[in-house]
Amino acid sequence: MKHARIAWAGAVHHAVADGGGLRLADGTCLAEDEVVWLPPVQPGTVIALGINYADHKKELAKELTLSAKDEPLAFLKGPNALVGHRGRTRRPADAAFMHYECELAVVIGRHAKRVKRADALSCVAGYTIANDYAVRDYLENWYRPNLRVKNRDGATALGPWLVDAADVPDPHALALRTFVNGQLKQHGNTRDLIDDVPALIEYLSSFMTLAPGDLILTGTPEGVVNVNPGDEVVCEIDGLGRLLNTLVADDGERACTS
Repeated sequence: MKHARIAWAGAVHHAVADGGGLRLADGTCLAEDEVVWLPPVQPGTVIALGINYADHKKELAKELTLSAKDEPLAFLKGPNALVGHRGRTRRPADAAFMHYECELAVVIGRHAKRVKRADALSCVAGYTIANDYAVRDYLENWYRPNLRVKNRDGATALGPWLVDAADVPDPHALALRTFVNGQLKQHGNTRDLIDDVPALIEYLSSFMTLAPGDLILTGTPEGVVNVNPGDEVVCEIDGLGRLLNTLVADDGERACTS
């Protein structure tokens, strides 16, 4: 089943896919463009992986100091970095090269501590799509990815659906595609993950407890290109749907509230 979280009529609702739209718990049916889409899960800890596809590692080889002996390159993201389907992401005015990253996102369904690879997938509640933007000219090789690249407000689109793990029989046989203004720019397949989902769960749970609602963003394949304000970016993953996001110029909005 495909689940969503939306804002509609002044409240947050859980919904499920119903034809081309959504159905609320009370039976109300809504069109996709009638609602505000939220990330499909209330996130706990958000853990993201960098350079987890061999082709993307090769694509960035001139920038990196990585070897085959390196542990997974994992980092944390704050909740304000997330935005839902049909959301907007700001491009900083001084950015020279900002690109999308289409990723399979794993949603943890139960507490996991020191889980072995053979048992790892039993800890997964489901899967969704992430588009984790990066500003390449902000990255620093000795501490990558740095804080302002991967924790910018609204810099990571998530959704539209949480798809039950039972409906994704093999998370390592999913094609990924990214379209910019309708043109295919990126394509890959989760079979090419360097560290697959069980390996990541085994690794992470060896030193930290994973909890229900935690997210693991598994990295992106090659094919990233620069995007600009006004561009519409759509990330697709087989069986998980289409995540739409629009780039806007950073208006320099300031706020300080109690």
